[in-house]
This record gives sequence, structure tokens and C-alpha cells, in this order.
Amino acid sequence: MALKNKNILIGITGGIAAYKIHTLIRLLVKEGATVKVILSPSAENFVSPNTLSVLSKNSVYTDFFSSQHAWNNHVELALWADLMLIAPCTANTLGKIAHGLCDNFLMATYLSAKCPVMIAPAMDLDMYAHPTTRQNLDTIEDFGNIIIPAEEGELASGLFGAGRMSEPETIFEQIKKHFEVANSLSLEGKKILITAGPTYEAIDPVRFIGNHSSGKMGYAIAEEAAKRGASVQLISGPTALHIQHNNILLTRVTSAQEMYDEVFKHFDTVDIAIAAAAVADYTPKIKASEKIKKNEDTMTIELIKNPDILRTMGERKKEQLLIGFALETENEEANAEAKLVKKNLDMIVLNSLKTEGAGFQKDTNQVTFIYPNKKESFTLKNKNKVAQDILNAVEILVENGF
Repeated sequence: MALKNKNILIGITGGIAAYKIHTLIRLLVKEGATVKVILSPSAENFVSPNTLSVLSKNSVYTDFFSSQHAWNNHVELALWADLMLIAPCTANTLGKIAHGLCDNFLMATYLSAKCPVMIAPAMDLDMYAHPTTRQNLDTIEDFGNIIIPAEEGELASGLFGAGRMSEPETIFEQIKKHFEVANSLSLEGKKILITAGPTYEAIDPVRFIGNHSSGKMGYAIAEEAAKRGASVQLISGPTALHIQHNNILLTRVTSAQEMYDEVFKHFDTVDIAIAAAAVADYTPKIKASEKIKKNEDTMTIELIKNPDILRTMGERKKEQLLIGFALETENEEANAEAKLVKKNLDMIVLNSLKTEGAGFQKDTNQVTFIYPNKKESFTLKNKNKVAQDILNAVEILVENGF
């Protein structure tokens, strides 16, 4: 199903056509989408938050200071959504969108959205035909919004003409079509190797040296690559995550040496390799066969270097596209650029632990793509959307022969 696991945010404004959104929500949920709803202040005159909550299986957002939600939930919702739909969109809200006015929770969320936005206008025929409305529709379409044109039919005023919001079934099909195009098999026939998660380096049978990587970024890349038709070999360090797509073959490992061995079972046969794992640089020289007892006040552990997986990939690559990651806490870009050259990479994805909301264990990340001759920075996004940006860059590199 095209909408399975898709996050769809619906903004309802104060028009009589709001009653139609009940049907749309049921269609979306039945298709496997996760739906959340925001009501403008006037929308509550037409539809009930309780009904919408029951249909969407989620609480409904109405204002900044609701007792149920934090005042800054508009930022989280904007990052969460794969698609935002404003329906019905009244002439009033249309004007706000066109001119960046922000006087309610819905508009704050819209202005924070990084995902595609669909607009389904609904108003009386003279309002819909007014030059200001036509200009506003042209303006917001130029912004990149997707307009679902109003249809002709009987209007709430009793008149007949253009201005009637598209039927729920029509909007539903537009949303499905959007994701079907987005999920086109653009990487079909490609073999992609992805590493994810941390490695654990054993000190004894109980203790280990590791890091805080959750594996979320690598798994998100694997899922997105599989959606685009690639055959994905995912090699993962210890993590609680699970794969969803049938095109992903998952191999779980624990240590850096195990990851090294698995990577080079597959590396020579893949087209693209994306090294998102946080591999430990060092491992204990001696691993105790029994649990070390707490007998002394101090303990010294001698560490030796682990094999450098990414550097070896860079040395061995022939026609593969190779992408690495850099997590830095200082001199971020300089260190990432040095790593790009040292490891013989085609692109490196830089993120910083200094950026709030980015890094280990988070659902969001803020990255910069660094190439041999350019760089491209992005805003803070959900890691699923970062994965989309990474795969978009991969496709461009492949098309251009990297």
C-alpha cells in the first residue's frame, strides 16, 4: 500500500466542507497511513475534535497552549509529517499562506513544514473567482504547494459553480498518487550496502566499549533505498531496531572486526556503499575470558586500533559510489573534508553533536553533504526525511557518473 506508515498531517479551517474530512481520514487510516489533525480556531464551529480524534486514532491539535500539548508542538508536527494537507482551505487561510501571516497553531505548523503541502480550497463561487483569490493560488503554487482545484457543484450558499472542495475520494487519490510517484523504483537493479548502529568491543563476557548510536539513521536509509527498488544488504551493530521492507537483507554483528568481515563479503559486488555505522576506533588488546572482579581501585585497559572499514572500502573501491558519515564536535567541516579525502569518498554526510535535536538517539538530524568540490547544508529534519535527501543525492551522483 502506497500510504502504509506514511505520516499525514491534516489542517482543517473554518468552512462547511470540513465535514467531508471525516471520510478522508477513514480512507487514509484504512490504507495504513498515520493521521494527525490540526483545527483552526473557526474550524471547531463545523467539526468536533472528539470525532476527529476517534477517526484518526490520535489527539487533535487546536492551539499553542492546549493542556494536552506543549506550545512548540508545531515544530515537532512539521518534522513528523511526510505530507501536510490543508482542507478545506478558506479564502482567509489562503491569504495567510500567500503572505506568511501566522496567528494560529495551524499557520505556525504550515510555516515550519519541510514536507510537501497540498491545499484544497473551498469557498463560494464569487470568492473563488475573485482576482485576489486567483493571485493567491498562483502565489502559493509558486512556493511549491500542490493545489487540488475546487470543483463545480452546488455550494453552501445554494448557488451552483466552481468553489466546492474536491471530494474526499478525489483528495485521497491525489495523496496516493503523490506517494506512488515519490516511491517510484528509481534505484531498481542497484545493489546497496549499508552499515548501521554501533559496535561493541568486549572487555570481558559482561562489559564492553561502545557508543550511543541507535542505528536509526542507517535503518532509515536502508528502508528508503529499498522503497526505491534497490536490493539492500544492511549490516547492523547491536540495536533494537527491525527492518520493514522485503528488499532488505539484514546481517547483525557485534564487534568492529565482525562488521569488517561482513562488509567485505559483499563490498566487491555492490554498486553503492553507505557507511552510516558508528564503528569503534579501538578495541581491548586482551579480552578477559571471565568477568573481571572489582578488586582494585583502578583498572588499566590497553586498547589497539580496530581495522578501518571505511578507509579499506575507499582503497578497494573500483566503480562503487562510496558515502561516509562524520560526527564531529569541533572544526566540523574541516575534519569532515579531511575524512572525505583520506577515505577516498564520493560524499560525506556531516552532523554535529552541538546541534540541538541532532546526533545519537534522536529522531531528527541536521546534516551537511560535503563533496570534493561543493557542499550542501540542510535544516533539522526527521531522519526519514534525511534519508530521502541522501538517496536523492545518491541518484544525482549515479546519473552524473559521480
